[in-house]
Amino acid sequence: MTEPTSEKNPDFVRGWDAALLAVRDWHTAQAKQALVQSRRSRFPKNLEREAEVYKRCAEMVMTLSPEDV
Repeated sequence: MTEPTSEKNPDFVRGWDAALLAVRDWHTAQAKQALVQSRRSRFPKNLEREAEVYKRCAEMVMTLSPEDV
């Protein structure tokens, strides 16, 4: 049985961190886009809820570790 790669391979750790930042930035951008759309919509509450989900996902994704995958 092998040990987790995150402890031995610094390239993997850098890639993991970069991937998490990219996912967080994407979710944050989607939240902003949903809020902008909510200002122009006849049904803003749906889009505001969608934006809140994206915000929570952006926060939660940073708690992931390579062992979670």
